[in-house]
Amino acid sequence: MNTAEPPAKSDRLLEEFPAASYDDWRKIVDAELKGAPFEKRMFSATYEGITLKPIYRSEDVANLPHVRSFPGQAPFVRGSSAAGYLQHPWDISQEIHSSSPAEFNQAARNSLSRGLNALNMVLDKATRHGLDPDWALPHDVGCGGLSIATVEDLGKALEGIDLEKVSLFVRSGASAMPFAVLLAALLRKRKQPPSGLRGCVEMDPLGVLSHEGSLPQSLPGGYREMAALTRWAVAHAPSLQTICVHSRAWHESGASAVQELAFTLATGVEYLREMSSHELDANAVGPRVRFAITVGENFFMEIAKLRALRLLWARAVEAFGGDAKAQRTWLHVRTSHWNKTVYDAHNNILRATVEAFAGVAGGCDSMQVGAFDEIFRPPDDFGQRLARNTQLVLQKECEMAHVIDPAGGSWYVETLTAELAARAWSLFQEIEKRGGMAAALAAGFPQAAIALTAAEKIKAVRQRRQSIIGVNQYANAREKAPQVSPAEPEPFHQRRVRQIASYRTSLEDAENQCVLARLAEIIGRKGVELFDAAVEAALAGATLGEIVRALRIHDRPCPPVQPVLLMRPALAFEKVRAASEHYAVLKGRPPQVFLCNMGELKEHKARADFARGFFAAGGYEVVSAGTFATPADAALAFAKSAAPAAVICSTDERYPLLVPLLTAAIRAKSPRAILILAGNPPEQAEAHKKAGIDEFIHVRADAVALLQKIHHLLGVES
Repeated sequence: MNTAEPPAKSDRLLEEFPAASYDDWRKIVDAELKGAPFEKRMFSATYEGITLKPIYRSEDVANLPHVRSFPGQAPFVRGSSAAGYLQHPWDISQEIHSSSPAEFNQAARNSLSRGLNALNMVLDKATRHGLDPDWALPHDVGCGGLSIATVEDLGKALEGIDLEKVSLFVRSGASAMPFAVLLAALLRKRKQPPSGLRGCVEMDPLGVLSHEGSLPQSLPGGYREMAALTRWAVAHAPSLQTICVHSRAWHESGASAVQELAFTLATGVEYLREMSSHELDANAVGPRVRFAITVGENFFMEIAKLRALRLLWARAVEAFGGDAKAQRTWLHVRTSHWNKTVYDAHNNILRATVEAFAGVAGGCDSMQVGAFDEIFRPPDDFGQRLARNTQLVLQKECEMAHVIDPAGGSWYVETLTAELAARAWSLFQEIEKRGGMAAALAAGFPQAAIALTAAEKIKAVRQRRQSIIGVNQYANAREKAPQVSPAEPEPFHQRRVRQIASYRTSLEDAENQCVLARLAEIIGRKGVELFDAAVEAALAGATLGEIVRALRIHDRPCPPVQPVLLMRPALAFEKVRAASEHYAVLKGRPPQVFLCNMGELKEHKARADFARGFFAAGGYEVVSAGTFATPADAALAFAKSAAPAAVICSTDERYPLLVPLLTAAIRAKSPRAILILAGNPPEQAEAHKKAGIDEFIHVRADAVALLQKIHHLLGVES
């Protein structure tokens, strides 16, 4: 690198160009606005209650303390490591949803050979709830995750996988201890020390409670197991994390970034507080906590969200007496389901790419990019490969691992980070005033707050102010929904029932007696002794379900709470489209609407284009025969089309004279026609209804509700 001073000529060159000021820019903008109010046109309100400026300057960050910090320094806004990804790039993980241990092992080894360096093991509901397959309902066994009941099952799933080289993330739900017991027992059988384990065998009881509404154990019982597992990890597996705070329930139910941060932080603080009551301080617990944050499509907001979380967690841990090491935030990022779609599903690849980019720019430690088809079917190898390669391209081709905190120093991002953190901290304090996260959930506070935000977001989508490309905007009405084979859980359930029955009957009487004795030793134990006793039971041959029964013999399920509603805004449009597809199967063609374009091109084009897009979102075939000069011409063309509905497109100025003549002409030839007006001039609405208009389509309309009404009028039923 040439470090010599630049030639003097460069200085003179720069001096030839006068510096632009904010006032200069403002004058140009005001001229372009042509009298429109600057504050109204140039500022944007967000669901977080933040008003985005059109331009950010150095003055905006002058008083932000975190801007003067460096990566690897408290409060860790700029990353937990001084060297960033240069020292250790983020772990590339991928959720593996295989049902059987053998299938999981095959998928895992295949993925590890193709770029993965972290295994994301998703357990089925039965395993997460501590039930052996023969004690669980058929649809809870193997559906959406891996069925594990014994040490042998786990051995098959992890055969040939070196856990000292591969991080292991286990989606174990409300309680991680039973699975961790099987894992520790497997390592003992393999004569491998647990000290080499990396990753997280996660436990997040409040996260599960928030979206399932119930737990198979009490919260105090869950915290007892959390403390026992964490003590064991501190002593024997220093690189293994045991607590994972998920933001998924909040994000996927429609929360704002502020709500997501506040409720996630409140959950983490509750875990710190509960572990403190079990005599585990912040320095022991802090490094055992990982945050699993769902990232959506609002690129800069999501980057700021991740950076703000690091600031908030450092502040919270410091308040509990945690040192700098304990204040570091470990971030796992997962792409969102909220904005994904069934129709035009390959757009999901683009959405996930933007989200992955935000996750990397925000400083994640590990990442899961969802396959484009994961919301409507088990992802195939093609979808998984695309998702995996999205991360590999970012890491290996885009060289994102060669830049430390790429968003750092951006006046926009730094300001947004500070604003998010301040608002989230205020909401977090409101949770604390209500007694903490568990008490707030029981009272329904976060659920109600998120429901209000979600309603605003859903309204914007249904009014098509918030675009979902391929669904409510630029939809391809000729596209058919992908075919999905229905799940058949019964055969797999029966197979697993036979396997566990065979396992139990294979034990000799003396071995069964040993199992019972080891299970009895679990009862009444605490801390590491409790964990070690459970490991001995697993080694003797006890199943996961038997160990859980012994662990929770005196426990009771948690009182239920009102769960948040996980949703996708596209779903309502998808149901309307599905009804149109069903109609097409019955009638031989999709429902049709005819465009009555009246007057010159400039008079009808904007509303004709709007009508095309509006009805395409409902799966309609839009029929057009050009432009019509007279109502008689339009009525004749409509009758020939055999379409059951007509959309009149022209201007508000022409409608008072045009509509009565046109509706009369159409009804004379097609008495049962459904007549729709493009536009909704308020002062004309009643007159148009009297003239025969059935419905109005316009930019303020709830497109889903209106399409459903038109479906009903045309006999298109769900």
